Amino acid sequence: MAIEFNPSRGATLGVEWELQLVDRHTRQLRQDAKEVLAAVPELSEGRRPKAMHELMQSQIEIVTDVCNTAGEAVQDLKRSLERLQEVVEPRGTGLACTGTHAISDWRDAVYAPVQRYAELVEEMQWLAWRIQTFGVHVHVGVTDREKVIPIVNALAAHLPHFLALTSSSPYWGGQDTGLASSRAIVFGALPTAGPPHLLADWAEFEEYMGTLLRAGTIRSIKEVWWDIRPHPDFGTIEVRMFDGIPTPREVGMVVALSQCLVHQFDQQIDRGYKLPHPAAWVVRDNKWRATRYGLDADVITDDHGSTAPMRDVLYELQRELEPVAERLGCAEELAVMTDVLEQGSSCERQRAILADGGALEDIVDATLIELAEDRFVTSNPNRGSGHSSA
Repeated sequence: MAIEFNPSRGATLGVEWELQLVDRHTRQLRQDAKEVLAAVPELSEGRRPKAMHELMQSQIEIVTDVCNTAGEAVQDLKRSLERLQEVVEPRGTGLACTGTHAISDWRDAVYAPVQRYAELVEEMQWLAWRIQTFGVHVHVGVTDREKVIPIVNALAAHLPHFLALTSSSPYWGGQDTGLASSRAIVFGALPTAGPPHLLADWAEFEEYMGTLLRAGTIRSIKEVWWDIRPHPDFGTIEVRMFDGIPTPREVGMVVALSQCLVHQFDQQIDRGYKLPHPAAWVVRDNKWRATRYGLDADVITDDHGSTAPMRDVLYELQRELEPVAERLGCAEELAVMTDVLEQGSSCERQRAILADGGALEDIVDATLIELAEDRFVTSNPNRGSGHSSA
């Protein structure tokens, strides 16, 4: 099976950010994406809409145009965000983003009126019923299809880094799961989700996709929901490992990180280097460690089982990528990694609110504040206000 890859002109960017619609009074998710999207036809209609349905009516996905820098991508998202806020605020609705919603029950969800989602639910049943999860996807352009699979393989070693920095889903249906990312488990249960298959080259990718299509496992290669996957139509590699991200500055961080890594690997291929190719068992094990422990994980650093603290590994990665970020114009966005490492991922910030005497409803309020004001909330935002719960 021949799969055409439309090469990009460089490490260009596209970002998809899945937002929650939250009732400001009850703090529950509101299932009214259809009405909200109808109120912003300039965003939701046309050949390339910038706001659209996701699986559940409690979700709206906003997407960027093709961008060159992380800063440009964040500004693009902010413009859509501001327009949506104008529409939802009079409705008593707020916008937020974490991997899962702390208190809403997936059984209360209403599916979006989109045919392909109806087909997904029919096929996947319970696995799809409960995907009330939220994430961020980052596309980075690649100039040559023969580079794509080696870069995907090399990026697979960074799955735990991507997830630990953005882990934001410790709560599921009002219960602390004990995980840093319950979303990784819920979405990862889909049969074609999970870490990418570590293939040899583009020809083997084509062969594997053809096999899945002939077997009836998928109807389109877009139904392969790997944590990192090639996107042939866009000419990109799509990083899908990120949990829902609460603040624009953290979105900018992961866009910068993704772009730096892809660009660095691209340049290394041009210089004749062989890219890292982690063992599949290391990729799976490390993803679980980040799912469970987030930034507190000890990650495997080689095929022999050596380990190191995730925070140390991320500090080292940031320092290594700083020259690349300077060249790409995203040094400021990459530097947000330091803030997350020092102040905590969203998962840690959420648990800190409960430790500060808050309730799960206070966590929801904190996520609304974080997105609206683009700042981290590390303590109970309602302490002393008399509004610690709905």
